[in-house]
Amino acid sequence: MGLDLTAQLIEYLRAIGWALTASVGFSVGVAIAIFIFNKLTEIDEWQEIKNGNLGVALIEVALIIMIGLIVFRVI
Repeated sequence: MGLDLTAQLIEYLRAIGWALTASVGFSVGVAIAIFIFNKLTEIDEWQEIKNGNLGVALIEVALIIMIGLIVFRVI
């Protein structure tokens, strides 16, 4: 008729495992991308964001979103 309880539990655990894998992959990918981006630029982005520079904040947000989309497509 359908999946028995054991098979359904295994599928739930598999889905949770993939969700955890995706979140770890996203975190690592964003951390590496921000680290490399900060090394390539001449300004201190985080200090500029603390000072209220909206342009730098938007660039950082765009970087995080794009790396997230790339990691999402890979995983």
